[in-house]
Amino acid sequence: MEMIPLRVVSVLLTTLTASTALAQDPAIPAFVEETEAAGFSHSFTGEWEFMVGGGAAVFDCSGDGLPEVFAAGGTAPARLFGNDSEPGGTLRLTPVDSGLEMDSVSGAYPMDVDGDGIIDLAVMRVGSDRLMRGLGDCRFEDASAEWGFDGLDLWSTAFAATWEKGADWPTLAVGTYIDRTEEAFPWGNCTANHLYRPDGKGFAAPLALEPGFCALSILFTDWDRQGTPDLRVSNDREYYKGGQEQMWRIEPGQPPVAFTEADGWQRLRIWGMGIAQEDINFDGFPEFYLTSMADNKLQTLAEVPADGPPVPRYRDIALKSGVTAHRPYIGDDLRPSTAWHAQFADVNNDGLSDIFVVKGNVWAMPDFAMADPNNLLLQRPDGTFMEAGDKAGVASTRQGRGGALADLNADGWLDMVVINRNEQAQVWRNMGEGSGHWVQIALSMPGANRHAIGAWVEVKLADGRVQSREVTLGGGHVGGVLGWQHFGLGEAEATEVRVRWPNADAGPWQKITADGFWVIAPGVDPQRW
Repeated sequence: MEMIPLRVVSVLLTTLTASTALAQDPAIPAFVEETEAAGFSHSFTGEWEFMVGGGAAVFDCSGDGLPEVFAAGGTAPARLFGNDSEPGGTLRLTPVDSGLEMDSVSGAYPMDVDGDGIIDLAVMRVGSDRLMRGLGDCRFEDASAEWGFDGLDLWSTAFAATWEKGADWPTLAVGTYIDRTEEAFPWGNCTANHLYRPDGKGFAAPLALEPGFCALSILFTDWDRQGTPDLRVSNDREYYKGGQEQMWRIEPGQPPVAFTEADGWQRLRIWGMGIAQEDINFDGFPEFYLTSMADNKLQTLAEVPADGPPVPRYRDIALKSGVTAHRPYIGDDLRPSTAWHAQFADVNNDGLSDIFVVKGNVWAMPDFAMADPNNLLLQRPDGTFMEAGDKAGVASTRQGRGGALADLNADGWLDMVVINRNEQAQVWRNMGEGSGHWVQIALSMPGANRHAIGAWVEVKLADGRVQSREVTLGGGHVGGVLGWQHFGLGEAEATEVRVRWPNADAGPWQKITADGFWVIAPGVDPQRW
């Protein structure tokens, strides 16, 4: 082996040191665990059929602006926790009787199915899925039969929803896992995913998306900014045979068609568990973080043409960005990590999106880490990330599954919820240490799609760059957040915001001041909440 001259080593070290100095480290937020003080007593329990799942749905069902937390229970009853937090102060999550206390729940997603202005809940189960209609005041009833929703009898592990062009009722996608009747030999026995399209004020019979490769996360995404979201599917290669990651073209009035290599789609095989998307390089197109076992990916478009739409060909930038998160960063367990829920969000309000990842061994798998801390990857100005989970106080090594970042106490700083398997769930309060400003935006549309799913929200930073975010319903690991869209602004005390409404043109740039909650609707000035 040829030796590298010392002078070359010196130059390399000098270059690396200079690069590190230029890549200014971000402010580290301070989180304090308030699980016990908040009254957040819950666990997602179970063995074989609940080794996956454990999602959290975060949404405001009381109308006070503070989001509630619905936690999947597995073999234990699922539970809705009302939010009695003191604005700007201590977190309080109180169990409430809601009509959602069902068993075999793997996760849930909040959405307004019938467009009545009251949030409903799509509940994923090991067994028949359910659509629970919101009645107001955090009460729910099963509307599956009334809405023609056939919840089937499968092992459901993923969900997404969109409103197709011209439709006044949503299109739903449900991702499923293993055929649980084949427990003795589950490998290769993945069941089909299903698409539920509108039929009047309800749903047509489910349409199988075949082949299915054991989906653990799915997401409708307008990845090419053409106005028609497609369905991205992340699959667990632990159980499929001959499978890969998938994306389905979903055109109104047309049958779904899977993208192939002829379309530019490249074969990718991972232990796919969660999807998160965000435009982190300010080019207007989303990047995708895909969680896995020791093989987390951060994908960006291989080419953005100057004119015309891109093709769905991606390159991985996880290593160069510092987000592989492939093994524990604390302790002495050097075995590979297992990642589940992922979410982009700005936890230090510096105007750059960070990455939150929930970790946990599947089920005493000996080749993978048992003491596996959750990740909090903070973005630097140069687009790289630094691990700050331990310094921020959130490096839990419990057996994590689902989670959420959301402002639980309305102080402008995102708090953290984690659902653990066979262990106590956890909640942390973001203490808001730092000088970063922020805005939170709720979209309000007339008609069926009240929360403007599929809209793009654009917010200007002080340096002129534009944060672009698609409002989606899906992704993560069997759970998601519906409500305020949070944007950090750094030092800016005001900003401009523009909304590209679903199936419509972009609205005008509108000025809003920082550190406030704003409601934006088409054709009117932003209203402070």
